Amino acid sequence: MRVTQRAQRIEPFYVMEVAKAASAVAAQVAQSDSPMIFLNIGEPDFTAPPLVKEAAAKAIQDGLTHYTPATGLPELRERISAWYTSHFGLNVPASRIVVTAGASAALQLACLALIEASDEVLMPDPSYPCNRHFVSAADGTAVLIPTTAEERFQLSADKVQAAWGNKTRGVLLASPSNPTGTSIAPDELRRIHAVVSARGGITMVDEIYLGLSHDQRFGQSALGLDDQIISINSFSKYFNMTGWRLGWMVVPENLVPVIERLAQNLFICPSTISQYAALACFEAESLREFERRRAEFKARRDYFIPALNALGLTVPVMPDGAFYAWADCTKACEKLGVSGSWDLAFELMHRAHVAVTPGRDFGHTDTQHFIRFSTANSMAQLYTAIDRLKALLT
Repeated sequence: MRVTQRAQRIEPFYVMEVAKAASAVAAQVAQSDSPMIFLNIGEPDFTAPPLVKEAAAKAIQDGLTHYTPATGLPELRERISAWYTSHFGLNVPASRIVVTAGASAALQLACLALIEASDEVLMPDPSYPCNRHFVSAADGTAVLIPTTAEERFQLSADKVQAAWGNKTRGVLLASPSNPTGTSIAPDELRRIHAVVSARGGITMVDEIYLGLSHDQRFGQSALGLDDQIISINSFSKYFNMTGWRLGWMVVPENLVPVIERLAQNLFICPSTISQYAALACFEAESLREFERRRAEFKARRDYFIPALNALGLTVPVMPDGAFYAWADCTKACEKLGVSGSWDLAFELMHRAHVAVTPGRDFGHTDTQHFIRFSTANSMAQLYTAIDRLKALLT
């Protein structure tokens, strides 16, 4: 059977390949004194809070399981709009908000609506691999631009301007970023958007970790720049609803009918039950719980990053959001006699029973020298992981 060139351009998601291997090892050591610790997947260990679960059960009990509008429940769009006002002081009309089947659907819809064959989209290297594959699936080309620790592993306006060519359509950024947990400084983001806008391009910003910002300097939405920004968000990370597959996007008013038409045909609508459940995310009790959990994520970061640094797994930029550590593993590779982060990940998996993600997924520039840790795990698990790494590396 012939497979399309489009499908062949999509590389494997190595995060998940490593996860499968880690699960196999975990099954072998499950009953041992050293069961596997999973620091490889970016999924909060917290689940949806009580009011959200209760709302989902009530929706099922009340028979609220039919299709909703393709753009989402009007009540949910209004709640999201109010959240932007209360959390960020922004006026984001509900009419610009489209609820989607996860942030992945939002990114797919944005790319299909805005990217033509042969268009190029500028992205930082390193960055989340699926984002560039959404561009590729729309027959565009993701152009990865190397970044440095001094740039917080983010694009700069100067680099965007230098890389802009005849085929460039715009930029796809992430703030805070996966895998680095770093955000773009607001002034730099403003300059990037000015460069893009002056060339008639599009600025797309993946903001799915925005609620998990730990530094007020960076914890601001790009939507504050103007009404032409396209922002992608999700209920998965801050709201702890990963498997519910619910997200949203904010787009210019004139793009909403286009996105709606695509969503009607590709998805019909997001999960109705998830939408009714998500309404409860914005109750005061739930918001207090999310903020308590955000503080817990920060406490984990504040312990784990210095502990990694002490082991020679140097994190060159302190993450200001999300729950990741992007660590230089050069010294660890030398210590264990392996050639790069891919081999190191399997060494740690087999010898320390700690699952991590090698840098291979996240770009092409120097990523073989980095591994990503996820700190979306309990503090007890993080303590144990550091003890095991210390025993192996010192």
